Amino acid sequence: MTKRIMETIKTRFAPSPTGHLHVGGARTALFNFLIARQAGGTFLLRIEDTDRSRHDESAIAKICEDLRWLGIEWDEGIEVGGPNGPYRQSERLDIYRRYLRRLLDEGRAYYAFDTAEELDAMRERSRAETGGFRYPRPERFAGEEEAERARAEGRPVVARIRCPDTDVTVADESFGEITIPAGEQEDFIIQKADGYPTFYLANVVDDELMGVNFVCRGQEFLDQTWRQAVLREALGFREPRLLHLPLIMDRHGRKLSKRDGDVDVHAFRRAGYLPEALVNFIALLGWRPGGDREKFTPAELVQEFKTERLSKANARFDREKLLSFNTDALAAAGEDRLLAALKDYLSLHSTPIPAGDDALLRAVLRACRGIRTFADLVAKCEVLFGPDDAFQYDPQAVAKVLEKGAGYETLAELRPRLAATDWTAEALEALLEAYGVEKGLKMGKIAQPLRVAVTGSTVSPSIYETLVFLGKEKTLVRISRCLAERSAG
Repeated sequence: MTKRIMETIKTRFAPSPTGHLHVGGARTALFNFLIARQAGGTFLLRIEDTDRSRHDESAIAKICEDLRWLGIEWDEGIEVGGPNGPYRQSERLDIYRRYLRRLLDEGRAYYAFDTAEELDAMRERSRAETGGFRYPRPERFAGEEEAERARAEGRPVVARIRCPDTDVTVADESFGEITIPAGEQEDFIIQKADGYPTFYLANVVDDELMGVNFVCRGQEFLDQTWRQAVLREALGFREPRLLHLPLIMDRHGRKLSKRDGDVDVHAFRRAGYLPEALVNFIALLGWRPGGDREKFTPAELVQEFKTERLSKANARFDREKLLSFNTDALAAAGEDRLLAALKDYLSLHSTPIPAGDDALLRAVLRACRGIRTFADLVAKCEVLFGPDDAFQYDPQAVAKVLEKGAGYETLAELRPRLAATDWTAEALEALLEAYGVEKGLKMGKIAQPLRVAVTGSTVSPSIYETLVFLGKEKTLVRISRCLAERSAG
């Protein structure tokens, strides 16, 4: 057994802070987490913030919050600490400069001073002559004095790696060996004009110094993996195990993006999804567990996940399937779990539903069994806790339920009876059933006029639960309002 195989696995997730966590990034984080947990290894979270043009400082906290909401905890890194910090690349610039200095001194890298206009002219000329473009390596590399003089003149000074004159082969555990011929390699930039390293240099240095030996990431990075292999060879670094994940496509077969709806983890949290349902769904984007089973708890994912069962085929983000997963997860969850998740959902929204009343929230949850998301619960119950004059009457509901038939007459007859009854579900049920027998009406002809009168629509919990949540006073006020609006009309 080789030394690398005997090493304890250490994976990492290294997002750029540009906003909330994308579901593609969530999948990468989840798979790295599962690989590390299953092997008894370490999962590290690093922030790659060297692209200052896209940097959003607030996004760091958002990414951490999104990961924790999903239940993806890291052992080392940002906000947690560890022996290999700092864990933000913007705080590691001196480290990168040391390695760049080494490459420059050894002639493995060199300075370049080309302006954007000069580079454009080179590309046009080269494409006209050869149909392609590779950066022309200078015959003599500029020294520090020339670089300083160029900076003083206002020219952009970058550093480029000197690529080898041989083919470069990388071995990926999913896609196999990939070879980049020497003739297709270009001396790429490893330090930008602003003094920050490019992704390639910072990524390679950090993985080596932080002990990352298993790199699992999206397929979109596969075509550039040779660049990191070149840098590792130049710096004498080890080559980690590589595993690239298939692309995630939308329902039209295009790479998943916001044009197909919100694709951030936080958006699904705000929409009322359970994190365990989202994690279960994301785990199946490129992983085939085998058999007919699709439903897994987070703990079961740690036990069952196998990298050998990853697919090369692109995964499809099926929103209807995710909604089905969430519906089933809500139905299967215990009341305590639902209460905690509902309170989290309510904390993200402005709603009159009293988030601090646990007993009431439990009753609301029981009244809303069968919901697909917590947004359904709010749509069904929010009106019951708001001001009595704040909701509008749905014209279609009024026409169908109140104006057609004897809806208004039913309300007028029921109001004094409701005023005189005890306000419990049992007493209300007995009253309405007795009224139905007396008038020869089915319960729908009684419940729906009441529902429209007190909510403005035909959607709410059962009529008994609806009236109990409202209370006697609010119920009577709303019935009076409904009857008054008919008279005014």
